[in-house]
Amino acid sequence: MSTPNVVLVTGAGGFLASLVARALLEDGETPNISLILTDVIEPKNPAGHGTNNPQHVLTIKADLTDPKEIDALFNTSFGIPDTIYCMHGIMSQGSEHNFDLGLKVNADSVRDLLQASRRYGTQSGRVIKFIFTSSCAVYGGPLPHIIKPETIATPEGAYGLAKLSSELYINEFSRRGLVDGRILRLPTIVVRPGPPAAAASSFLSGIIREPLKGVEAICPMGSDISSPELDLPVWLSSPQTIVHNLIHAKHIPSSAFPKHTRVVCAPGFTVTIRDEIEALRQIGGEEVLKLIKFENDPTARRLVDSWPQRFDNTYALSLGFTVDEGGMLPIVERFKKDVDAGIA
Repeated sequence: MSTPNVVLVTGAGGFLASLVARALLEDGETPNISLILTDVIEPKNPAGHGTNNPQHVLTIKADLTDPKEIDALFNTSFGIPDTIYCMHGIMSQGSEHNFDLGLKVNADSVRDLLQASRRYGTQSGRVIKFIFTSSCAVYGGPLPHIIKPETIATPEGAYGLAKLSSELYINEFSRRGLVDGRILRLPTIVVRPGPPAAAASSFLSGIIREPLKGVEAICPMGSDISSPELDLPVWLSSPQTIVHNLIHAKHIPSSAFPKHTRVVCAPGFTVTIRDEIEALRQIGGEEVLKLIKFENDPTARRLVDSWPQRFDNTYALSLGFTVDEGGMLPIVERFKKDVDAGIA
């Protein structure tokens, strides 16, 4: 029998982490997996996919702002995790509106989870792999036309602050050999299924998702479809590509990273909000555009406008990460097929 792979996923009740959990169960490079899924609301068990045994999945309701509840995740019947996907958090607009709670969840609990990984890794005689989902919100202020790995991050929001501070801890813990960190700064994910999230970027999915379902969507940029605000460029990736890259991050040898940083800007592509709407028109027809309602929101505009719009994908691609091809059109087309099939 192959060596057990014990993987802990935090924030597993969320959209992205739940997809990662399913992908892990189907990952041929992670055989004999035992999967621990946790969130503030008990996550659903994704087992039953492929040939995986539901008994190889634990779902645990836990508040990670309580160090005792973090500690319990390292003391389940599955034993100490080999790999942790740290994916919990309060989204950008939510943490902007509740600064203290955002720091507690997005920064303090990540540090506590790191310290637990350090302790239990030492106890088990191995270095725990720690995969962290960061964000382009770590950037702000005057930025170069294209973000490169050496571009300095200076966030202009509470969400970016917490993500960047967590990155620094993971880099230092990795430098010291306390954990084996991998940090992915994710593009905005489009199209997200399900209800809108408390993120400033949520509308970028909403203006595609809701109209294709015959529901009105709010666009917080501009006052109508001819507004110049719609020419704002944004950095995006499809959920399928993001999940693929998060699984790939687990399998990159630590020697592939430079000594000073484990940060990788996950590959993405640049489109404008107007490009999104045009792709919607081409796939869904003129009528669906009438379902987009414009309600200008200065806070959302400030946050989104502070985020970088273009990245150099060279370093990430050299590590084997992948990028969407063809822009928005195939992404919207794929989502419409999911809607028509009743699975979106």
